[in-house]
Amino acid sequence: MSARSVRSSVSYHAGQAAERQVAAEYERRGFSIAHQRWRGVGGEIDLIARDAEGVVFIEVKKSSSFDAAASRINRRQMDRICASAAHFLETEPNGQLTNVRFDAALVDTSGAVQIIENAFDLG
Repeated sequence: MSARSVRSSVSYHAGQAAERQVAAEYERRGFSIAHQRWRGVGGEIDLIARDAEGVVFIEVKKSSSFDAAASRINRRQMDRICASAAHFLETEPNGQLTNVRFDAALVDTSGAVQIIENAFDLG
């Protein structure tokens, strides 16, 4: 196995572990996890959670620090996630009128989780 494929594999598994940590944190907060790694027309949404208020689309980023993780979310990625979210909402009873929110869940190297609610400034 090449050094590059080892790094890729480690990165993939670290990302999966971060998503599991974030999912557990949302469940602790009273959400149910509806989907993990849901694929829509715009690409993949890491986690989709539900509560009585509506649906939360969650982008998980793991890095050495919260700031480094947050800096990895860019406008193009947000646009892709929003396109996939719109595709997902087509199957919801209230469609595009469903109450939604876009969160960023940041994980640092110690495994600490920071959730930024309404992280996408769509205005």
